[in-house]
Amino acid sequence: MVIDVERGSSGILVYAQRNYNKISEPTLELLGKARKLADSIGVELSSILVGFGISSLAYELISYGSDKVYVAEHEKLINYTTMPYARILTDLIEKEKPQIVLFSANSIGRDLAPRIAARLETGLTADCVDLDIGDFEDRESGRTYKGVLLQKVPAFGGNILATIVTPERRPQMATVRPGTFDLPKRDLSRKGEIVRCEVNFNDLDHVVEVVEVTARQTEADFKGAKIIVGGGRGVGGSEGFELIRKLADLLGAQVGATRAATDSGWIPESHMIGLTGQTVKPDIYIACGISGAIHHVMGIRNSKRIIAINKDPNAPIFDVADCGIVGDLFEVIPKLIERIESCSPSIRRE
Repeated sequence: MVIDVERGSSGILVYAQRNYNKISEPTLELLGKARKLADSIGVELSSILVGFGISSLAYELISYGSDKVYVAEHEKLINYTTMPYARILTDLIEKEKPQIVLFSANSIGRDLAPRIAARLETGLTADCVDLDIGDFEDRESGRTYKGVLLQKVPAFGGNILATIVTPERRPQMATVRPGTFDLPKRDLSRKGEIVRCEVNFNDLDHVVEVVEVTARQTEADFKGAKIIVGGGRGVGGSEGFELIRKLADLLGAQVGATRAATDSGWIPESHMIGLTGQTVKPDIYIACGISGAIHHVMGIRNSKRIIAINKDPNAPIFDVADCGIVGDLFEVIPKLIERIESCSPSIRRE
């Protein structure tokens, strides 16, 4: 039996998160992927903006792929608080009935999405690393569901990628890890529709008050990093990371780490790359003393080139590396540093 459950629901909706007066980069990444999904099934792509003084951002969302932008604007919405934001999005979804709703898997998305899913009594897949549209066959019932959202997440400690579907409930909802998709190209010639949403409040909307918002820069900022030098358990300790830092400094690179290294206290947690850390996509990722467990590999898989240094020739990291060096990192890296230091600063950056 073939079932089409999209009757009465249409389109894809993306929650557009903003950082002060800018659309967040993970939102733009998500828009790029949502645009491809919408085109593949021939539906409209919409976004929703919530806040105050945000009208100009709607045009930016259109230029990055939205066909329609819903704007819910009020001075009481200038800062994110859970209750009013959740109610505004829930009301819009119940009215417009999108078949897919997507959020970035950051602190706000992880707070907002499950509340909305619970109110709508639908499923939610968290921390997806890929999305696609396809058919799903339920072997127990013999039913085939056409054109459902295939939500791919790591499972069993990151050892496999599982595909999760919401075959019958709508909307299909997912949060997606930042850094998973490429930024789309901006098209200033795109035209779209801007829809103003009526904003009303109830007594429960403002039981929590935001007193102050303080911007904080994390110690490790991988956004836009061209080169990242990562260290794992093989680095051996905080002293070993001094060698990693020296190589990174010479290359103008950022320093990353595996969970094993951060859990051991060798380097701050903000440097963690992987399923429980950040997802990166540099031009070059140099993996030093990293075994290649899938929960780390999933965080570096979008790197253009991966160079691995490991003394174990059978380490799984060599399966994903473009270039591998079998050797003790404490012998290999000093030789690399010596060679790099013999070059002029301009050549080092090339």
